[in-house]
Amino acid sequence: MAGTSPTHVRASMSGLLVCFFGILLGYSARAGPEPGPDARCPEYVARHAPLLWLHSDDPFKPSDLLTHVRHTTPAVDRKPISDLPSLDLDNLEILNDYGNKDHVALVSNDDPTTYPKWLYGEAPDGTGRIHNSTPCVVVLVERNERELDAFYFYFYSFNEGPNITQVLEPLDRLVKGPKAASGMHFGDHIGDWEHNMVRFRDGKPTGIYFSQHVDGAAYDWDDSKISKIDERPIVYSARGSHANYASPGLQVHNAALVDYCDEGQKWDPVLSAYFYRFHADSFTVTRIEPPEQSFPKLASDANLTSLFYYTGRWGDLQWLDSDPRQETVPRFGLKRFESGPTGPRHKHLVRKGLKPDHRRKMGWTEWAVGIYMAWYPCCLKSWRKWVLFGGFVVMLSAIVVGIVIGVRRYRRRKYQRLQAEDIPLDDWVLEEDSLLSSSDEDDEIGKAGKAGKAGKAGKNKLK
Repeated sequence: MAGTSPTHVRASMSGLLVCFFGILLGYSARAGPEPGPDARCPEYVARHAPLLWLHSDDPFKPSDLLTHVRHTTPAVDRKPISDLPSLDLDNLEILNDYGNKDHVALVSNDDPTTYPKWLYGEAPDGTGRIHNSTPCVVVLVERNERELDAFYFYFYSFNEGPNITQVLEPLDRLVKGPKAASGMHFGDHIGDWEHNMVRFRDGKPTGIYFSQHVDGAAYDWDDSKISKIDERPIVYSARGSHANYASPGLQVHNAALVDYCDEGQKWDPVLSAYFYRFHADSFTVTRIEPPEQSFPKLASDANLTSLFYYTGRWGDLQWLDSDPRQETVPRFGLKRFESGPTGPRHKHLVRKGLKPDHRRKMGWTEWAVGIYMAWYPCCLKSWRKWVLFGGFVVMLSAIVVGIVIGVRRYRRRKYQRLQAEDIPLDDWVLEEDSLLSSSDEDDEIGKAGKAGKAGKAGKNKLK
């Protein structure tokens, strides 16, 4: 050091300073500026986010979105789309250029009946965090300056439908066939989107919606049916179907089917989620930072909005009847394997109430089943059906007798009216006079009348 010249020292110090500032600038470039309030998810959205209890026996856990995409092949009309780049959550929307609306389907690269490993997703740890997957999408919809709807979407790579044990009596006796008797599930599909929606007013929750198959349930935030832990609502995810309920136990849906819910594994979805702000005027989204809690930071070059813009299906189309793997439930037409769902953009993000504004149309078969099952416990079960049948016969007989009596009275009244119209008015007067006078008076009046006529005739002759 004693032999080092001052010029050399200054050059070395300058080099160190350049390196230091270079590292600092590089870090700043990666970190980026601190996001503003519109670029970050509000803290209250996470503070009141749902906590899910996955069913203890459900093998199909929440699934990573990108992993799901990479294990599927896009197809239109069941034919793979060729010459595509490698797909991810940043370019998935390019599939919208093929086919129309939801005609594009992400077809599993593996036979689902072999249950490949990726269908099972990832289980959360003891704290409820999923470490290596991102199965949740949070979409914020501003209704006005004071109200905000927060949609919490949960993704699973596989939906397992019900089997014969989940069909209520007496309809379970109608589900026949060796495959049904063996416990085969019906209504399976690749890809499964479920969600909750919490409505906020001035940052405070006012209500919550639970998606359940083709329908859902809505509650006020203070409803006694909603359980909470630290102001976070508890949601029970049904075994296989992943429908969301406010309580554990048996849950009846579609009038005749049963879901099973229990306190299996706790999952905190917002700890492994993508966050977006929805713009209703343009139907677009902007990715935003997670709340300022124990959330992972975003990479500066990540956008990942393409998963929202993709309009196709997140699984296979319903298998054809000619496919040897496909089965059909007699009488009801339920299929073993159905089409996968569409994504969050199709879940009625803009709505007036907690439930979607436009309710689905119910088919006549489902309507008839609903009526029958509503009457079954009170009126159609065991001996009750005979009482109901007897009452129905009595009521039907009374209606028939009433109709017969009414028709007879109407015909009699019509007959009398026609008689009155056929009799001249003079005849009515004469008939009335004759009824008021005696027979003797009639004779005298007759004689007087004849005498008067004879006198008039004589006078005429004298003239």
